Amino acid sequence: MTDVNDTLPDVTVLDSEGAALNLAALKGPFVLYFYPKADTPGCTNEAKDFTALASEFAALGCPVYGMSKDKPAKLAKFAAKYGLNVRLLSDEASDATEKMGAWVEKSMYGKSYMGIDRSTYLVGKDGKVKQVWRKVKVKDHAAEVLAAAKALG
Repeated sequence: MTDVNDTLPDVTVLDSEGAALNLAALKGPFVLYFYPKADTPGCTNEAKDFTALASEFAALGCPVYGMSKDKPAKLAKFAAKYGLNVRLLSDEASDATEKMGAWVEKSMYGKSYMGIDRSTYLVGKDGKVKQVWRKVKVKDHAAEVLAAAKALG
């Protein structure tokens, strides 16, 4: 499980255009958030909230990446449908999701299943995780992450 002061795992994922991206090679600062599924209400609102603040993150030199297990083509449709301005990443194989601890047991209507824990990682200039949010509630989350990114200096 990836936590504060850790570096991201050496895992390659694809973005919505099919381009490969290695998490360990990303230069900080940046935000990486995990969401369960593209084009669902909570995930859409979260992506819209990060998009609304994208220019403020950009002014800090802090890009925002959103990751799910959706295929790149679905992510491209999702981004186009809502005019999203965050880079969406596909972890179909679940490598990053599992290594970072975002693949967890969940429960709904008394049934247990495995799914993505809505979580966010703020990575600093040194490539180390500076802050982790787990079991994220979407409302005001993007603004909270922005405030933490500003505090990095």
